[in-house]
Amino acid sequence: SLFAGLDLPGRFLFAILTLMTLIANLVFIEEALYIYRKIPSSKRSIIIWVNAAAPVIATTSCIGMWIPRSTMFTDFTAAVFFAIVIHKFLLMMIKECGGQKLLLRRFENDHFKISTGPCCCCCLCLPRVRITRRTLFWLKLGTFQFAFLRPVLMFLSIVLWTNGIYTPYNLSPKGAAIWISCFVGVITIIALWPVGIMFQQVRTLLICKKIIPKFALYQFILILNHLQAAIINILAMQRVIPCAPPLSSSARGAYTIQQLLIMEMFLITLISRVVYRRRCDDLEPPECTAEEAGDNKQTP
Repeated sequence: SLFAGLDLPGRFLFAILTLMTLIANLVFIEEALYIYRKIPSSKRSIIIWVNAAAPVIATTSCIGMWIPRSTMFTDFTAAVFFAIVIHKFLLMMIKECGGQKLLLRRFENDHFKISTGPCCCCCLCLPRVRITRRTLFWLKLGTFQFAFLRPVLMFLSIVLWTNGIYTPYNLSPKGAAIWISCFVGVITIIALWPVGIMFQQVRTLLICKKIIPKFALYQFILILNHLQAAIINILAMQRVIPCAPPLSSSARGAYTIQQLLIMEMFLITLISRVVYRRRCDDLEPPECTAEEAGDNKQTP
């Protein structure tokens, strides 16, 4: 087995990373119980979903590290889960504003700034869009399409892989991987755009709800899980990461990604516990200061 072939430092690293994954899951379970007890029912499931992103990615990476043949399935599971989390994060921002009706009432005379990343950050000439029920629907549809299409594409990839048609590291124009990857990239950018638009609109209003650090954690997970993995995979395909029998360059790249993600998601899980560890009531801007003061009195 792979573990039996490791030297003592390698076994120690495996043990430490597995322990990190276990601690991350225990921290998440404790945080989920706290959310279930303290947070209104309308927000519980959404906040638990968003909090689960880091421990789920750590768990799938740990399984892929121990069982190399499962790497494709664990990567797909993490990708599908985070696609749903992107949609849930947008819904969480709407919920933190008191729900859709209250958000529309607060911003009835305001406009969305759509010249934001990752699609149109350079297109400053784009007009602002009036905040209505229809524009909110289009924003939610933009993230929902990713949560729906990503699992469909992952299922299609697995079907093609079992038939020998799909090879993740074969990026030739004749292969299916390059076309599926390009399509996934397009729908990913489309999904991230509504989240950026909504964050730009509500970040000042939700500053008392710590929305800026929450958004930063979400961005870190996105960058580490997608951009970091893509860079290491490219280096592995170009043989910049050398092979070390019995592991090929691609296998070593996958191991590097998994080990880095376990450590990074462990830290993000601990930080998320601090950021989300507060009582969330319906948002009323004048009451934000009073709510914070009440929390400080109740928390020793």
